[in-house]
Amino acid sequence: MNDLKTFYITTPIYYPSGKYHIGSAYTTCLCDSVKKYKILKGFDARFLTGNDEHGQKMAETALKNNKTPQEHVDYMAELSKDLWKTLKIDYDDFIRTTEDRHENVVQSIFEQLLAQDDIYLGEYSGHYCVSCEAYFTETQLLDGNICPDCGKETKILKEETYFLRLSKYADRLLKYIDEHPGFIVPESRKNEVVQFIKSGLNDLSVSRTAFDWGVKVKSNPKHVVYVWIDALSNYITALGYGSKNDDLFKKYWLDGDEVVHVVGKDILRFHAIYWPIMLMALDIPIKFRLFAHGWYLMKDGKMSKSKGNVIYPEQLVQVYGLDAFRYYIVRELTYGHDGEFTPEDYIKRINTDLVNDYGNLVSRSVSMVNKYFGGSVKKTKHQHDYREFELDLQETANKAFSRYQEAMDDFKISEAISEISALVKRTNKLIDDTFPWELAKNEDLKDVLESVMYHLLEGIRLITIMYQPFLIESTPKVFEDIQVEEAYQRFSSYDFGQKQTYHVKEKIEHLFPRLDLEKESELIKKMMEENAPKEESKKVFQMKDDIEYDDFSKLDLVVGHIEDASAHPNADKLLVFKVNTGDRVRTIVSGIAKFYKAEDLIGKMVMVVANLKPVKLRGILSEGMILSAETGDKLLKVIELDQSLEAGDKIS
Repeated sequence: MNDLKTFYITTPIYYPSGKYHIGSAYTTCLCDSVKKYKILKGFDARFLTGNDEHGQKMAETALKNNKTPQEHVDYMAELSKDLWKTLKIDYDDFIRTTEDRHENVVQSIFEQLLAQDDIYLGEYSGHYCVSCEAYFTETQLLDGNICPDCGKETKILKEETYFLRLSKYADRLLKYIDEHPGFIVPESRKNEVVQFIKSGLNDLSVSRTAFDWGVKVKSNPKHVVYVWIDALSNYITALGYGSKNDDLFKKYWLDGDEVVHVVGKDILRFHAIYWPIMLMALDIPIKFRLFAHGWYLMKDGKMSKSKGNVIYPEQLVQVYGLDAFRYYIVRELTYGHDGEFTPEDYIKRINTDLVNDYGNLVSRSVSMVNKYFGGSVKKTKHQHDYREFELDLQETANKAFSRYQEAMDDFKISEAISEISALVKRTNKLIDDTFPWELAKNEDLKDVLESVMYHLLEGIRLITIMYQPFLIESTPKVFEDIQVEEAYQRFSSYDFGQKQTYHVKEKIEHLFPRLDLEKESELIKKMMEENAPKEESKKVFQMKDDIEYDDFSKLDLVVGHIEDASAHPNADKLLVFKVNTGDRVRTIVSGIAKFYKAEDLIGKMVMVVANLKPVKLRGILSEGMILSAETGDKLLKVIELDQSLEAGDKIS
């Protein structure tokens, strides 16, 4: 029987509209580092990540890339997994919201809440942002109708929707937060959530009818489950909640010891309010703690491909190595705050912490042990004039480990690494305190020199034990360089003097090469410039000869309502539409199958040339033309008209 304490940690499931930059990599590397730390502490640790694959924006992105939504999310899932493989992320499960194990349970959750009257049917009208898939009030908008989160233009949307009764659970949630002070961290995020709840919770719109790429509401399939009800459920559907095999749910959630959701501050509200209220309504215990971290920013603000300030993890790993990237990404962002990425800071951090301090300490120590003792030293109790420096190193090591664990348990990763750095500096200082090369000149001080060498290697061992969650390629090399057996690599062996003797390798490679600050900073800047969207040459149309007004007046342009659509039976590139043009329903054949599925346009109001001479296209008589526009990237977009117009309205 496994009686280890359990630990379950999750990233948010990422919305894969494009390649991940270092912001998403930060969250994932942080979770992976914490999981590795918990395993070293003796926990049964489980780590979940994955992709959020539904929603209007996903469907639109797929269309833009000439893919079906499923093809697009399948492709992005593989890109995601490739990145996590590159970063050696040791996740235990990768959940996708398009999987049956998730969709079926989300449908059941929705129906249960509906049956309990925690969800009810109503109507919503407001400013809707497609990119954020969220409604905003007039007071939340910027400059009239601009989304406050992404800066894109919103549009007025009115639709029938289901609502989740948030207000019903507001007081209960406030009570829970008050009684569990560690539920939301940092403290500033908790205060933000409490203030939001106290200002009054409006019931939450939890379904959409404007698009269909999502989990269908079982009892009313014209509705799809809104992304947050869908996405948030992943933390338990991935454990088998609602299925026949729910052993993991019982083990890591119901009976589990510790559950942690790690998210960016931009999705704090959804995880701190909507998710616990969902759990309350489902009568599932709230077992998780929520850590909402800050963002990596650039000098000109939030990282954004459109701004040309994006750097991708793969680029940095390829040039500077995995450990340098993973170390920097979790070291530089301090607890509760945003951080700024600059190429100069990246190179400086590698040079200072990894090259100068840790790498040089290992190289110098191994070199001296080989030079002065043929590669072998042992622990000695010999008293000498330098003993105070050794005792100070031991005390520093013991305090560092204690503070390191406190910081890691509180998700203060940067502080935990600072404790390791302090021990690295103190171990290096032992060399400056004792001048080993001077001790080596006096044969009578050989025992003293051996004691100093032993303390250097033992300091390196303890440092390397703490570095294991972060430097995943380098720490095994160091243990091999100084010949540390597996038993002495564990947290349980963290005690100065546990390993009695050392036999180091005769020759070792330096862990990290020194980097030229100016040269490498320029290289990273060049990478970022190459990541910026390329400016397309302005499209120059070859204008046709001028026409007379009478020529234009010959066109009969009317509003058409697409009542039905299907694929052409004899041509892959053609779609066949039934279009009401006011006078009658006519058949129109259009060569847009590459850009649209037939059902995408049913119900749309479009611009039709109604008096075009009928012509047979692959056996079907076409009685008009639906007008489209060609975008800069050669995509055809049907010109859609306002839904308030009626079939047959004249266009002039």
